[in-house]
Amino acid sequence: MSTNAALPDTMKAIEISQPGAPDVLVVTERPVPVPQAGELLVKIAAAGVNRPDVLQRQGNYAPPPGASD
Repeated sequence: MSTNAALPDTMKAIEISQPGAPDVLVVTERPVPVPQAGELLVKIAAAGVNRPDVLQRQGNYAPPPGASD
């Protein structure tokens, strides 16, 4: 299924400004990524949080090599 709907210029993102408690999470605006050849752009309505996510926020678990910012 495809759509010709106009995309917004920006999206909301949650960034970890520094290791710490949940209050280090910051809601930011970022440019909507432009898919490259062979890629799709998917709208995320909700996302889960798991143990490695919490450990990364606390600074106790390094992101894997090549992980996005």
